Amino acid sequence: MPRGGYRPNSGPKKGTKYKKSTGKQTRRPKISADIIADAKAERLDPLTYMLNVMNDPSAEKERRDRMAMAAAPFVHARQADAGKGKKDEKNDKAKAAGSGRFAPSAPPQLKAVK
Repeated sequence: MPRGGYRPNSGPKKGTKYKKSTGKQTRRPKISADIIADAKAERLDPLTYMLNVMNDPSAEKERRDRMAMAAAPFVHARQADAGKGKKDEKNDKAKAAGSGRFAPSAPPQLKAVK
């Protein structure tokens, strides 16, 4: 009985809405071209420019909000990245339980006896 290889008429049919994904990609906020152009004119990196606009009281409220949303991923870490996960906590508890009275004993001394 054949196992692998080509199977006629297998797979998605032509014209279906399902397409192959290229894998999980990290999404970064897109920085518009006008922001980059203004930052280059002032010789600032984009993050510094966004923070300057965000802290400028004379800028429009909507623009300040957009700058805050765009700058947030670069300034603040996600909570999941900063803290310990369930597996890390479980490993720490296992190490604590295996210490003290329940620690493994010392190995035997291998000496030649006369």
